[in-house]
Amino acid sequence: MPTHTAPLRRLWTYASGYRHRIILASIWSFLNKAVDIAPPFLIGLAVDVVANGSDSFLGRLGMPDPKTQILAIAAVTFVIWGLESIFEYLYGVAWRNLAQSIQHDLRIDTYQHIQQLDVAYFEDRSTGDLMAVMNDDVNQLERFLDIGANEVIQLLTTVILIGATFFIIAPSIAWLAFLPIPVILWGSLRFQKRIEPRYAVVRDEAAAINAQLSNNIGGISTIKAFTAEDREVERITKASDRYRSANESAIKLSSAFTPLIRVAILIGFTATLVWGGFLALDGSLNIGLYSVLVFLTQRLLWPLTRLGQTVDLYQRAMASTNRILDVLDTKPTILDGTTEIDPSAVSGRISFQDVSFSYDNGFQALHDVTLAIEPSQTTAFVGSTGSGKTTLIKLILRFYDPTTGAVLLDGVDLRDITQRDLRDSMALVSQDVFLFHGTVTENVAYGVPNASREQILDAAQRAEAHDFIESLPNGYDTIIGERGQKLSGGQRQRLSLARALLTECPILILDEATSAVDNETEAAIQRSLARISHNKTMIVVAHRLSTIRNADTIYVIDGGKMVEHGSHDELIAADGIYRSLWDVQTGAAVVIK
Repeated sequence: MPTHTAPLRRLWTYASGYRHRIILASIWSFLNKAVDIAPPFLIGLAVDVVANGSDSFLGRLGMPDPKTQILAIAAVTFVIWGLESIFEYLYGVAWRNLAQSIQHDLRIDTYQHIQQLDVAYFEDRSTGDLMAVMNDDVNQLERFLDIGANEVIQLLTTVILIGATFFIIAPSIAWLAFLPIPVILWGSLRFQKRIEPRYAVVRDEAAAINAQLSNNIGGISTIKAFTAEDREVERITKASDRYRSANESAIKLSSAFTPLIRVAILIGFTATLVWGGFLALDGSLNIGLYSVLVFLTQRLLWPLTRLGQTVDLYQRAMASTNRILDVLDTKPTILDGTTEIDPSAVSGRISFQDVSFSYDNGFQALHDVTLAIEPSQTTAFVGSTGSGKTTLIKLILRFYDPTTGAVLLDGVDLRDITQRDLRDSMALVSQDVFLFHGTVTENVAYGVPNASREQILDAAQRAEAHDFIESLPNGYDTIIGERGQKLSGGQRQRLSLARALLTECPILILDEATSAVDNETEAAIQRSLARISHNKTMIVVAHRLSTIRNADTIYVIDGGKMVEHGSHDELIAADGIYRSLWDVQTGAAVVIK
């Protein structure tokens, strides 16, 4: 199950393949900060030379001429600054490239993992929320790796190296410089605990905005049709206000952190300045060492003013990390089988054996269903809305597994077959056609991307889509827009049928494929199906009984149970539910006013 504990540890585990690069980038950050704190020592040496001449520290090392000492200090300064620039370049390149690589892998791994999750997962989660995880949250983590990680390492380096120096050269006043640090650390921990839940709310509100925007843009035609533009602007405004309020709550706390740190820093710096100055005036502390201590105190404490920003960036990143890794930690409940089959060799016999199925909300959609779909025949399912027809299709495609019982393909339980082989043996044409932004050719060839031009034309002709495609501005090279919005509903259906036919799958599933098309399109689709039905197992779910009149077997579902089955003529003669549905659709039913 997803967890919200130790996000940094979870990220470290995920990034195991990058640990050598993380260590190398950390080394460059360490070395850059190590040479960055050298100038105070050089200043101290220079002050020592000016104050003491040949009796200075360098003079006692065998360099009696003060001018030579100054020149030596200048030469070392050039080397130090040069090394600092080199290490800054190296850590900058290392951390930025590392951030980009981890960002890339996280986004791809998350997207790849999402595709392996069950259909039920997507039915319970909004598209916008998932988009926020793969974009906003991944980008937030990238910003921390790009900037914050280096600052954390350099801050630790500063504390360790300067702390060691203080206790070596002036142990009597070292504690004064470090006096504020426990207070700062204690405050940082309290700040982190208080700010963490606030940033979790910020990320959730950001996801909510993404979800609403994605939903609204996808439904822009409906919004315009119902003149709901102002209402939707108000809805987005409220969502954005919630996001702004969540950020304001976090900003109010994070903004108070740095001023409090500055006060603590002022106390430590002033104490070192005064006490060290008294010692230097009394002659118990070398003037050069006193200048070193003053400058090092500033180098030690001043970076702590950025600690609030760093912790702020860290907490935002960790909130995003939890959201990303929660998705990656989500396990599919539909586990892949191990039996491989040759899709082209599938005969297409599908049988349900005492199948019952309930959704997670407890609704039982199917009750003890037993039936057989024979190969190279057309089997149809009819029934009222909510009777369980689409659930049957989802079980055949193994979007779900039965609660009890089994679904078999050519005698093999679907749970034992690899999902790739299972779905490669089936082609689906659904009521809600999804087409991708691109050309007609790209959409028809989506299931067989290496199909030849001739194969694409043949599939389009069999789907009776060729003529309307040719009439488009650029024929097969026409861009059809997102979700095929430049085409009519009937045209999208015929493209969807052509896409399915191109795969040459032995099993063809049509889930309400003609329920929303005009009579001409329905007739065209029926002609297409009549030509191909002799060599395919066809499964048809239909509201319009005219589309399945010639099916070999028709099953009538009512309340999740199979209540009738037979041919059209047999069911008409049986004078049951099917006959009632037929009479309503043909106008034969008597209407009492």
